[in-house]
Amino acid sequence: MKKALIICAAGMSSSLMAKKTTEFLKTKGHEIEIDAISAHEAGKAVEKGDFDLFLISPQTKMHYQKFKEAGDRAGKPVENIPPQAYVPIPMGIEKLANLVLEKVSN
Repeated sequence: MKKALIICAAGMSSSLMAKKTTEFLKTKGHEIEIDAISAHEAGKAVEKGDFDLFLISPQTKMHYQKFKEAGDRAGKPVENIPPQAYVPIPMGIEKLANLVLEKVSN
């Protein structure tokens, strides 16, 4: 199973997006689990490379470069989530799922 991590300001909205997107991916036959964490706690997870993909929420994009450099050291991709893929409605969830599928080979 592949794993992706959404890095968010407080982890609230990202938890909802992670849950809904994981469910959506499962209905499409993909074994990808998405989790969420606050930017404050994310540094260690990125450094350790615990996930196959790290996703930076729109509200924490100012931290992208720091996480990108850590991801490069760990050999793991780090991507910004576009605002339109960070809305807990079907269209946003599908856009986030497509981003995850594009960046994580199954």
